[in-house]
Amino acid sequence: MIKETIVFEALNDAILLAAGSAWIYLLIVGIVFVDAFFPPFPSETVVVAAAALGVATGQPNVWFVILLAASGAIGGDNLTFWFGRRLGLTRFGWMRGARSVRAFDWARRGLDKRAGVLIITGRYIPVGRIAVNLTAGATGFSYRRFVPLSIIAGVCWSLYSVGVGVLAGAWFRETPLLGAAVAVVLAVVVGLLIDRITSARATATATPLSVTCR
Repeated sequence: MIKETIVFEALNDAILLAAGSAWIYLLIVGIVFVDAFFPPFPSETVVVAAAALGVATGQPNVWFVILLAASGAIGGDNLTFWFGRRLGLTRFGWMRGARSVRAFDWARRGLDKRAGVLIITGRYIPVGRIAVNLTAGATGFSYRRFVPLSIIAGVCWSLYSVGVGVLAGAWFRETPLLGAAVAVVLAVVVGLLIDRITSARATATATPLSVTCR
């Protein structure tokens, strides 16, 4: 928890420092891309905070934030798919842990029943999206089918994240830093709600998935 807080604060400081320069765009696409397969990077909070600052101060450009966040998400999710295709679900020790096995089982059953819904909604759950995309690759899910679903998921997730930031930034236009902070809190609250709903549905089907949203 302490390490995650340190990472979160460091990234927030980086956003504030880079907000008025072109570096902010590289920061956004890079963090979103890496977060697709390495959840300690809080991409949602980065995108939300950048969007809040953008609507309040004019920098960074909100449309570029949408484009780059979607691109990073789509690229990262597709790379995770190919990790699953090449490495499987048991190559590393963490994959064989009880929590990972439950997540992969949940994803496998979901892909069999409602693949489109799972790939799109899974993008909103940090651990869930990794389980879904790895499992899709490892179980031979059609890549031609996965690509358009991952594009829809990435664009929808980007619009949602930026939308939260824009809303908060508009409310606190005179105090952009406060707007960014409020936007991050809103994103966390929505993430927790998604987490609760997902966990409740998984429990109802006797396949609990324990995830932690940022």
